[in-house]
Amino acid sequence: MNFNKAEFFTSYGSFKQIPPSERTEIAFSGRSNVGKSSLINKIFNRKALARVSAVPGKTATINFYTLENLCFVDLPGYGYAKVAKSEKERWAGLIEGYLGDDRELALVFQLVDFRHPPTADDILMINFLIDNGIPFVVVLTKADKLSKKQRGERRAALMNELPCAEDITVIEFSAQTGEGVEDIRAIIEEIAADDEDNE
Repeated sequence: MNFNKAEFFTSYGSFKQIPPSERTEIAFSGRSNVGKSSLINKIFNRKALARVSAVPGKTATINFYTLENLCFVDLPGYGYAKVAKSEKERWAGLIEGYLGDDRELALVFQLVDFRHPPTADDILMINFLIDNGIPFVVVLTKADKLSKKQRGERRAALMNELPCAEDITVIEFSAQTGEGVEDIRAIIEEIAADDEDNE
């Protein structure tokens, strides 16, 4: 799979605009400023496929990218306090609408900032994925910001912080060093191969 060939496809600001799935989808979910755009750019080896913003809550649309037989879906970042209530409700509607819809969703990469305990919104999202039987992998972002000792401490703490922690696949990731990128790509390639087998 040539990851460099991913292309921006389209974006939607309301759930009603989103057409039904035409291909297998992989979604990226996480709170504002957790590093979703940086992760997407790193996976696809591109500087600006996903727009990286210093302003949290900038991605207020669902963005779709395509690569071969797959569609990649960048969900709006949740949990940013400084936006109007109506905006928050629109984002929630987008995220819940998308995840609750009958789509060809193979996997969600759920991003959590490795440096801190998962937020209440992170836990809510993970429970939502578990309750709805949506397969997901937790990606711990900003891994390069922690020392070896801090990582060990956070790893141990996560076993108590994440629901069903012992059953969750966790990948430690850094957009700076590229750590974890190959693990994420391997999962994507596996989904793409399964998709082809099922056609």
